[in-house]
Amino acid sequence: MRTIPCATLRWPSSRATAQKGGESMNEKDPQGDVASSQRPRSPRVPVEFALEVEGTDASGNPFQANAKATKISRGGATIAIDVDVPVGSVVKLAPPFGGKLEAQVNGAWTDDIDGNRRIGVKLLDANGWFAE
Repeated sequence: MRTIPCATLRWPSSRATAQKGGESMNEKDPQGDVASSQRPRSPRVPVEFALEVEGTDASGNPFQANAKATKISRGGATIAIDVDVPVGSVVKLAPPFGGKLEAQVNGAWTDDIDGNRRIGVKLLDANGWFAE
């Protein structure tokens, strides 16, 4: 059997300015590769559905806002929202198909292209979107 060498795969850089715990979501290691902790663990699926988000904003005030999921994976989502939600906070998501899911905000940024605020969340239930 012959082994064929393959090129090192690099995660594509984002066109958005991002922060994750004060670091760029596209932070590179000393060799120039995107940090492995920033790579998605499961495929992201582009979607567009409305959901309600509840939590505490960056000023410490409770909020309830209409938002839009733009990408989902088995255990998380990217959400367009008009509220400044701090990284590390826990929010409740109410999707249109029912139920409420708790999620932790693991990224917050403003998209350079459309200027809209986004948050990345990790669902806290191991069953993700299929939690009861």
